[in-house]
Amino acid sequence: MLDLLEPGSFCYRLKGWDMMLVRCSMIFHVALETAEDGWIVAECPALPGCVSQGRDEKEALENIKEAITAWLWAEDQKALSTLSPKQTPIVVAV
Repeated sequence: MLDLLEPGSFCYRLKGWDMMLVRCSMIFHVALETAEDGWIVAECPALPGCVSQGRDEKEALENIKEAITAWLWAEDQKALSTLSPKQTPIVVAV
């Protein structure tokens, strides 16, 4: 959802028929579903197993953002452990 972009991010965003440039980090689509117990379940389909929940939509979205960050960090750590001694790890912000 483009409306969930953080203020001050850089991305192309539709506004009416015009495109505008705003600042952002990576963006992901998130699916929301109400569970039987009334909690809102948030899932990021692009990241297998990246799921969170909240008592309401706002809390579910805050929690899935944290889950996405943790998922990406864990995958980066796994990949870092596979580098050969000849490779130099460099951190890049996206």
